[in-house]
Amino acid sequence: MDVPILVTILIALVVGVACAVGGYAYRKSVAEKEIGSAEDEATRIVNAAIKESETKKRDALAEARETIHQERSAFDREVKEQQAELKKQERRLQSKEDNLDRKTDQIEKKEEKLQNKLAAADRTREEAEKLKQSQLDELERISGFTTEEAKSYLIQQVQDDVTHEEAVKIKEIKTKYKEEAETYAREQIALAIQRCAADQVAEVAVSVVPLPNDEIKGRIIGREGRNIRALETLTGAELIIDDTPEAITISCFDPVRREITRIALERLIADGRIHPARIEEMVEKAKREVEATMKAEGERAILETNVHNLHPELVRLLGRLHYRTSYGQNVLNHSIEVSQLAGLLAAEIGADVAQAKRAGLLHDLGKSVDHEIEGSHVQIGVDLARRYKESDAVVHAIAAHHNDIEPQTIVACLVQAADAISAARPGARRENVENYIKRLERLEEISSSFKGVERAYAIQAGREIRVMVKPEEVSEDQMVILARDIAKQIEETMEYPGQIKVNLIRETKAVEYAK
Repeated sequence: MDVPILVTILIALVVGVACAVGGYAYRKSVAEKEIGSAEDEATRIVNAAIKESETKKRDALAEARETIHQERSAFDREVKEQQAELKKQERRLQSKEDNLDRKTDQIEKKEEKLQNKLAAADRTREEAEKLKQSQLDELERISGFTTEEAKSYLIQQVQDDVTHEEAVKIKEIKTKYKEEAETYAREQIALAIQRCAADQVAEVAVSVVPLPNDEIKGRIIGREGRNIRALETLTGAELIIDDTPEAITISCFDPVRREITRIALERLIADGRIHPARIEEMVEKAKREVEATMKAEGERAILETNVHNLHPELVRLLGRLHYRTSYGQNVLNHSIEVSQLAGLLAAEIGADVAQAKRAGLLHDLGKSVDHEIEGSHVQIGVDLARRYKESDAVVHAIAAHHNDIEPQTIVACLVQAADAISAARPGARRENVENYIKRLERLEEISSSFKGVERAYAIQAGREIRVMVKPEEVSEDQMVILARDIAKQIEETMEYPGQIKVNLIRETKAVEYAK
């Protein structure tokens, strides 16, 4: 390399270093000036901040002192108020305590007085008990009764008074309602009976067929009894051929079969040709004739009672009642009579006449088939009426006419009354002698079971029970109650047509001897 160039480079380097050093020195001086001014400014700011903070501190301290002073003043006032309130409460409590002390003293004094009074009362009670006992002893001595005997006597007197009042009240009520009800009821029933006139036909469980002569008996029996067996087999009835002259008895509980047998036998006797084929022919003709008679009788019943729109089967069943009897009373005529009576009674009291007559006509419907179907004639009649679409009122009247259920309608009550009137009319029914005697015995047994009864006699065919009572056990007032109890017992335990009069008799005797 050339020396000049090297020199130039070195000079350039020296100049550059010198410039750099000079620039650095300048910048340093400038920087030091700036730093000095900044420090002065910072010092000034710090001093200002310190002064300001000192000022704010003094202000804050002054304000805090003021606040503390105000709060302390408020606290002092509050404390003074609380202390004042506490003093007031202390004074009140002290006052109450003083009052309680005074009251306690008063209570103690009153308790002491009360104890004294209780002691005095105990002494007085003891004296009263002694006085009472002495008086009771004196009373027992004077009266001759002990305390228990006197109590019993008083109780007996009260019972007698109550019994008397009860008897008087019963008499008043019975008299009042009897006068009002009996008069009206007798008028209506009398009017109904007067306007109803029905013939009664008495039937029994046997029929007698007269014979022109006794020779015909052998022909009726036939060779080896074939004729009589054929007739009994076809009809279901029993023929009794005995020593009775010129008569054959037909026995059968089914009145329709008995009537068929009677008609067939009379025609065979009139025709004279008696053999199994002819018997079968005559029985068939008799059946058709009886069916026609039943239909005609059913239609007659409808016309007589003016009850229409009955199911044809009900009409036929009504006709069967023509051959049915109850206690010797023809059931169809009885049903017609009940229908007419029920209708008349319904008209008198303003009830449904048509419904009453319909229910009265059908009330014994079950008796037409009660020998063929299990059950009472009441239940059978109810089932038949429902089967052939009779109204609920009619069905209820049928169900209630013997009190199997409680009657709930006026029509049911009217049918009950009409049925009793028709059955209880003298001569309408006959009773089995054995049942009649049992009923009389039962009447006397019920009446004799009551305390105070000496003897009882059933009289007037069981329509009256005459009861003799012991006068020393049954008073005049007790007789009214006893008669009512006997009648009630008879109603609950017996079945009978019509009504039974309970007649009590009390004999009063006075015996004295002349010496």
